[in-house]
Amino acid sequence: MAKNWVQREGESAPSELTDWAGQLEISQTLIDILWLRGMHTPEDMQQYLSPGLKYLEPFCKWPGLEESAAVLADALGAGKKMAVWGDYDVDGVTSSAVVTQMVKAHGYDIIQHIPNRMEEGYGLNEAWIERLAEDGVELLLTVDCGITDFAPIAKARELGMTVVVSDHHLPAETLPDAHAICNPRLSECPCPHLAGVGVAFFLMCALNAHLVKESKIKVDVRDLLDLVALGTIADVVSLSGQNRILVKNGLLKIKDARRPGIAALKEVSGYAAGGAVEAGQVAFGLAPRINAAGRMGKADIALEMLLTDDYERSRQLARELDVMNEERKNEEERILNAAMEQAEAQSDRMGLVLYGEDWHSGVIGIVASRVVEKFYKPTLILCREGDNIKGSGRSISEFHLHEGLCRCKDLLLGFGGHKLAAGMSLAADNLDELRERFNEIVIETVGDKQLTATLKFDAPMGFELAADFTLLKELELLQPFGMGNSEPVFTSPVLLLKSRRIFARKHLKLELLDLDSGITLHAKAWRMVDDIPPSMEGRKLRLAYSPRIDRYNGSASVDLKIKDWEFLS
Repeated sequence: MAKNWVQREGESAPSELTDWAGQLEISQTLIDILWLRGMHTPEDMQQYLSPGLKYLEPFCKWPGLEESAAVLADALGAGKKMAVWGDYDVDGVTSSAVVTQMVKAHGYDIIQHIPNRMEEGYGLNEAWIERLAEDGVELLLTVDCGITDFAPIAKARELGMTVVVSDHHLPAETLPDAHAICNPRLSECPCPHLAGVGVAFFLMCALNAHLVKESKIKVDVRDLLDLVALGTIADVVSLSGQNRILVKNGLLKIKDARRPGIAALKEVSGYAAGGAVEAGQVAFGLAPRINAAGRMGKADIALEMLLTDDYERSRQLARELDVMNEERKNEEERILNAAMEQAEAQSDRMGLVLYGEDWHSGVIGIVASRVVEKFYKPTLILCREGDNIKGSGRSISEFHLHEGLCRCKDLLLGFGGHKLAAGMSLAADNLDELRERFNEIVIETVGDKQLTATLKFDAPMGFELAADFTLLKELELLQPFGMGNSEPVFTSPVLLLKSRRIFARKHLKLELLDLDSGITLHAKAWRMVDDIPPSMEGRKLRLAYSPRIDRYNGSASVDLKIKDWEFLS
């Protein structure tokens, strides 16, 4: 779907901006991009371009951190058997790995529990709390979950456990009865949008400071940063502030791949074990394989892979994850095709509610995102789960999904989420009414006319600059790209589409001529094989694009990543 192209705006740039470019030894193009993105002092720009670990905030700035670390240290010192309970997604698995690695490094035993998504669902449950107690667990740490698990935590306390909650999700009006709670959402802090693994990392850093007094072992916390980067990128939190520091440095650890599990994961994802990877490659290559295990109820396989020191074992487990990911992709493709057909049939609706009796609950969230990407409408994807219906929703910037669900909560058994994503469950009898009510709520909020997504671009740019390797290397300093730190986007002058070629069945490689400069460059159009048919060859067009260096197979070339286009008459 064509987007509205809007150039980024900001405060008027000061005259000394050119001097700053010289001071920082960067181009005027890059300094202009930094200014428009809110960096208004040379110091801010320098920290952004070189986000070293020295910029991480002290423990005292994080709500509940020091108290939580002290409770853990005291309990371990008292000889209490510890368990860490994590979520089954990448954030939860990496959080569990961070905790396990730190605790074991100091010589303490620890067991892990990650719920089976198919049998236990999300969060803590009393049945497994009782099983942990039977196994002698006396100290329970939750990671990436627990902030609203009142009954299971009360059960753990009743069974004599010391409980510490480490989470990053929004708390309710009251808090669970844990001995300590560490959550950046509890009060003002340097980075309220930390991922669960970011919270776990800071907590383990504080615990490390406590335990070194007893064990005389000071663990190098930098060895945990590959896990932190993996979980943070996968959880799609804002890659700004403290998250940017953690991810930028963690990607260097992923490049080195000294952890056998990371090396094996890179290899099955098609990357060189010792090669550099960008945040996007982590998000679309490494992370889905771990998520696939969680979706299939086998997240423990991913956790073992990340923790093992045995290279052969890590490769075996990575291959298992790869097989699961292929199964996930096939299932996703099947559901996506059916969902797209339903969406087309509901073209007169502003809010889409799509349902498949046999759709897999583990992939409906991904499908919802793809439907929104194509139709730009708030979308709920629903499937059967037992006697009820389970769903996952994604939204657009103009519609607050959680608030919309609040207006039809009488139809739901439960729901949760935020502005752009949510989950819900309902009785099967309420499906038809939800479909009608949700559409009405969307219309009441945004109107009954099709909306268009907005694409922000940084500046116009012809191919003479897009082909400049010096500038492209400068643009790489802005990485990692993701939510909260988007890749720079530029608009082209008039181009000629010289040729198109299909690769991997649904993607295109385009050959484009800049009519002003006479320079020809290649571009990739992902999942656009049907949107740019052969009849478009020889036509003139303009692009919104991101230029980058493609280092595939060791040779460097210019590659354009297409964000949007418009053909000219």
